[in-house]
Amino acid sequence: MPILILLRHGQSQWNLENRFTGWVDVDLTETGEAQARKGGELIAAEGLEIDEAFTSVQTRAIRTNNLALDAAGQSWVPVTKAWRLNERHYGGLTGLDKAETVAKHGEDQVKIWRRSYDVPPPPLAAGSAYDLSGDRRYRSVEVPATESLKTTLARVLPYWSEAIAPRLSDGKNVLISAHGNSLRAIVKHLFDVSEDDIVNVEIPTGNPLMVVLDDHLRPVSAKYLDEERAQGLPAIP
Repeated sequence: MPILILLRHGQSQWNLENRFTGWVDVDLTETGEAQARKGGELIAAEGLEIDEAFTSVQTRAIRTNNLALDAAGQSWVPVTKAWRLNERHYGGLTGLDKAETVAKHGEDQVKIWRRSYDVPPPPLAAGSAYDLSGDRRYRSVEVPATESLKTTLARVLPYWSEAIAPRLSDGKNVLISAHGNSLRAIVKHLFDVSEDDIVNVEIPTGNPLMVVLDDHLRPVSAKYLDEERAQGLPAIP
């Protein structure tokens, strides 16, 4: 049976500073680097052999992927980078301090923007310091002005179906090193999590989630490799 490993990037500088990050390219902290290495060590300790890895085009995910593979003794594994695995775009919240945003707009409103399934934050203004429409990584991409988890899933799912699922169907073990919301989108799809319940699903940084799949790519079992930092898993359908 194929095995899928979902690995959220280690702590980034803006995670540390409690800022909304989204598509902004922020690097890992030293703690984040250590988390990524620990993730790779856990993969090795579990005896997992990875056949192929996928990551976003954002530095924090790419470096997490590389550090984890190196720590697992599998740095030679082929890696594919895709913008569709990027973090959710936080629109006009990008760069803002989360605590200050709560003080300004209220905890309930910010929770809706952050955790709801289909309510996006206000759009990012054109010409903003965080406007990435001119970034050469996205020359052929219409960069969103904001995203909800629903629209994030809408751009992740085609890539899952076209690029990742076929590898798993061939019996390959796949590592996806990505972001909290792009991984939540995959979890919602795999585990058939409802729109209401996905609000409560959180993917911890640097803790590999190992999902064993059947021949139809339905979850058979799932566990976090770092049990001390494990968070609640959705029920296996």
